[in-house]
Amino acid sequence: VITGLVEGGCAERCAIDVIRAGDSIAAISVQRTLQRTGTISEEETYVAVTECLGYDATVDAILGLPQASEGGEDDGVEEQELTLTIKRIRQKPKVKVNLRYPPNQNEPDATIEMYAGENLRMGMLVRNVKLNDPLAKRFDTKSGGNCGAGGLCRTCAVSLLRGGDLLNPQKVSEKQMLEDTPRGRLACKAFVGYGMQEGEITLQVNPRQWGQDSEEWS
Repeated sequence: VITGLVEGGCAERCAIDVIRAGDSIAAISVQRTLQRTGTISEEETYVAVTECLGYDATVDAILGLPQASEGGEDDGVEEQELTLTIKRIRQKPKVKVNLRYPPNQNEPDATIEMYAGENLRMGMLVRNVKLNDPLAKRFDTKSGGNCGAGGLCRTCAVSLLRGGDLLNPQKVSEKQMLEDTPRGRLACKAFVGYGMQEGEITLQVNPRQWGQDSEEWS
C-alpha cells in the first residue's frame, strides 16, 4: 500500500491523480520488444504480482523483473514498457435524506445520511425514524402492523419532494400500487444512491397525515 509520494518524483508531478496515498500496487509488468533477425520482432512480458505484499516482499518482486535496458546496439531491445496495475478503494457514496414530518406528529424535521445501495425503509428504521403510517391505504388483508417489507401494506410509503432520481426505478407492481400518487414511493422497495450517485433527497414521512396535501393518498 502506498503511504506517500516522493517529492518531485514522476507520480507527484503528474497533472492528473494517477497514484495517491492509500492505493495498492497490485502488479508490475515489463513488456519488451526484441529485434531478432532482420525485420522480425518478438515480444516478451514479465509480470510480478505484488498485491497484499509487504514492503520487503514488494521490493524483492520488483528486483526479480528484468533490468531496464541501456539501449545498446547488442542487447536487441527495441522498446521497453513498464506498467503498474493500481487498485484504489473507492469511498462509498453518501446520500443526505431530509425528512419532513406531518404537523400532527409533533416531530421536528430531521436529516439522516445513508450510503448508496441502502434500502430506504431499513435505513430509516435503524436510524430511529418513525415510519409505518397507520392511516395507509393497504393492499393486503391485515388491519394493522406492516407487511415486513413485502410491498403490500403501503405503511412505509413516502412522498418525494426532491431527489427522486437518486432512487432506483420503480418496478411494475410498485407503479401499479402508487399510480394515483405520482410522487409516492414505497420505502421498502426504494434504494438510495442509484447508480452509485451522491446527492440529496427530501421527502415527506407518513404522507396521508399531511392534511390537504394528503388528498392524493386518500
